[in-house]
Amino acid sequence: MLFIIIYMYTTTCCIHICLLFTGYSKLKFCHYSFCPNLSLVSGVLSLNFTVLCIIRLKKLKLHYSVMSLLSDDKIYAIEMNWRVNAIRMPKILKGHEDYIITCLEFCGDLVVSGSDDNTLKVWSVLTGKCLYTLIGHTGGVWSSQMAGNIIISGSTDRTLKVWNAETGQCTHTLSGHTSTVRCLHLHENKVVSGSRDASLRLWNVNTGECLSIFLGHDGPVRCVQYDGRLIVSGAYDHLVKVWDAESEICLHTLSGHTNSVYCLQFDSYHIVSGSLDSNIKVWDVETGTCKHTLMGHQYLTSSMELRDNILVSGNGDSTVKIWDILTGKCLHTLAGSDKHSSAVTCLQFNTKFVLTSSDDGTVKLWDVKTGEFIRDLIALKSGSNAGDGGVVWGLRANETKLVCAVGSRSGTEETKIFVLDFDFDAADYE
Repeated sequence: MLFIIIYMYTTTCCIHICLLFTGYSKLKFCHYSFCPNLSLVSGVLSLNFTVLCIIRLKKLKLHYSVMSLLSDDKIYAIEMNWRVNAIRMPKILKGHEDYIITCLEFCGDLVVSGSDDNTLKVWSVLTGKCLYTLIGHTGGVWSSQMAGNIIISGSTDRTLKVWNAETGQCTHTLSGHTSTVRCLHLHENKVVSGSRDASLRLWNVNTGECLSIFLGHDGPVRCVQYDGRLIVSGAYDHLVKVWDAESEICLHTLSGHTNSVYCLQFDSYHIVSGSLDSNIKVWDVETGTCKHTLMGHQYLTSSMELRDNILVSGNGDSTVKIWDILTGKCLHTLAGSDKHSSAVTCLQFNTKFVLTSSDDGTVKLWDVKTGEFIRDLIALKSGSNAGDGGVVWGLRANETKLVCAVGSRSGTEETKIFVLDFDFDAADYE
């Protein structure tokens, strides 16, 4: 075990310290410490930038931050808990009754769930208790994002709301859209929203001011990505558009899909778009040219994640594929006898695993390098091939925990959130 001590001096300036250890004791983590908005924070990231731990400290003029880093033995033990060791009973978070959980966020020790019951709930993953119910929307919540102590939500009531995660208070209501806010993306103190009114809006979350309006799509905007400089949007008009956030100019219109664009990934070099036409397209950000069309899925690509030129896609055809976007080649298809039996609803991956959830009521774990099935982490008894039983609507995970939202469309499975913890001593459960 190695301890890092970092001295921080004042909350009136913003400090960002990152110590990366790849050689000493074979540690594969970096420590970060900073004070945005006068709120001192320390934490640990894995090398794929997954947040492992966050510590919030009171607003002091100075403090010492002490962080322990995991040893190789501990890393291996946690990996084995994911792969083979008996799964502990999950914490079960209940609160949205029989409504659908439409969006799910997991950051540090907090989980945020949004629902078509018009509310969001903030949960502690440590205690399993609901800390706050965020009340204010008059329509279902269909999009959300959490960063630091800020939660942003978008609703069928045509508004976005900015919430303080530490108090549960609504700090701003962002009005202007004329239809459902279907997607949003938060970057630093700005958020971009996409709506069924075919427009995008850029907002300042600190002031609630609408900074820009982007017009050009001829159908509802379904997905959006924003990196502080460029905005990328996908819509039901079959198009992807690239916008300059400052000038409001549309730099590129990416045409080629033959049906609605449902999901996007954007890494500042490549844009990846998934569509109801079953194809995935890889685009060059600067030129707007299509570099590859990834073919092989049979239906709607509902979820994607991109890391270091590796793309994982989940589809309504019940399969998951792993792609190299530089070559356009499919590296693995996660299928076979252990594949999902219904549409894939959500996925996430890191350097070891792929996690997938489905309408069939399961969460499956796969090896990202080989594409081999490892095991089911969740299998609802009420799950069914037809999707009328238990459903896993979404999942979020870090290195040690899995959070997933489950329920059903027919009332056969109670709406709830499972929290599975894989940071335990397996010997204690033998």
